[in-house]
Amino acid sequence: MTISERQDELLEELNLFQDWTERYEYIIGLGKKLPPMDQSLQTEDHLIKGCQSQVWLDASLVDGKMHYLADSDSLITKGMIALFVRILNGQTAQDVISTELTFIEKTGLKEHLAPTRANALTLMAAQMRKCALEAS
Repeated sequence: MTISERQDELLEELNLFQDWTERYEYIIGLGKKLPPMDQSLQTEDHLIKGCQSQVWLDASLVDGKMHYLADSDSLITKGMIALFVRILNGQTAQDVISTELTFIEKTGLKEHLAPTRANALTLMAAQMRKCALEAS
């Protein structure tokens, strides 16, 4: 699936929920399903700077595709980074760099988060793009 198709799929899933409490539970559940990130990667140089919670991100380019590992010390933040991993993992570095991440606005997630958490979404997207740029 392309990044756009993955974003559309995520939006369809989130639209199944009637209210934001259910959506948050779903997002937290996605975070709990993230593959474990080895503690040796949970270092200062893997931290996404500026996030209220600690968020670690590791990226590698394997066979022309980006692969991300992520974790956070906060359940909701871990769910938020899981959204990005789900959409961007396995995509080419060029696609990660060039495709607009419209799901952030379309879900309404930013409006339902505290300003510091909403800012984390922007920082996560920027860091994942930066990793793709460095890998390409």
